[in-house]
Amino acid sequence: MIGEYSHSLDAKGRVNFPSRLREDLGEHFILAKGLDRCLFVYSLEEWGNLEKKIRELPMSKAGALQRFFFSGAIDVTVDKQGRIIIPQNLREYAGLDRDIMIIGASSRAEIWNKDAWQASCEALTPEMIAAAMEDIGF
Repeated sequence: MIGEYSHSLDAKGRVNFPSRLREDLGEHFILAKGLDRCLFVYSLEEWGNLEKKIRELPMSKAGALQRFFFSGAIDVTVDKQGRIIIPQNLREYAGLDRDIMIIGASSRAEIWNKDAWQASCEALTPEMIAAAMEDIGF
């Protein structure tokens, strides 16, 4: 998944979800707490892969991950207008108010508070990106 999409939440927590990302995710997918106070959005297949990997960990390592990812996760379906509802607990976790960003992040999408997304982007330096590219041999 790729791309960056600026959207607005309505008063009921609904947002038009980008059709380009829905092509990869399907009309039915999982929202969960993500790292950096954003939400992760997984296709059912990718969610199953994550769940399997976490279950394979020793309980000493898996417990915290299971609680973090699974306790707040929700199964969502896109409505006829192309919208999803983001539950209040997930909106609070990610600090989502009116202006949000929905981004493609390879095997998942992410939903960010717009200001937090901009701050995250500004924190990346060319040196950080170059070092990461070197780590992957590119």
